[in-house]
Amino acid sequence: MEKIHLPQPKVKELHAVCKEHDNDPGELINILHAAQEIFGYLPREVQEMVAAELHIPVSRVYGVVTFYSFFTMTPKGKYPISVCLGTACYVRGAEKVLDEFQRQLEIKIGETTPDGLFSLDCLRCVGACGLAPVVTIGGKVYGRITPEKVRDILSEYYIREE
Repeated sequence: MEKIHLPQPKVKELHAVCKEHDNDPGELINILHAAQEIFGYLPREVQEMVAAELHIPVSRVYGVVTFYSFFTMTPKGKYPISVCLGTACYVRGAEKVLDEFQRQLEIKIGETTPDGLFSLDCLRCVGACGLAPVVTIGGKVYGRITPEKVRDILSEYYIREE
């Protein structure tokens, strides 16, 4: 596995976060949330740094990162897409919407487009069941999505990049 280079300003920021939390292992989840905000994801190198700062085994950090679905060890796109597959959304066609996102972006669930713009995931419930099927993109909620609407939604984001 190839080692990645972490930018020094971000490394310093993470050291400061750990220090703010008194390098307390009891603050691991809060520190990991901050680390993911700083780096966008939690690669092995970040986990090793957090473990060293908190004087705990890397295995403990890894265990927390892999247990909670909020944390990710792979880089996400600039615009992370999540398709809700909860019951209401699923019954109303979310799987077809997900298939269309995969087709249009030419990626599978858990992957990021080569240009780094989009990553694709699914989740269990957004809490907007009355708008099913629901998709979130970078925190924005789209309701009553059909496969036919996917191209127009994606084009909004491509236009922003031009």
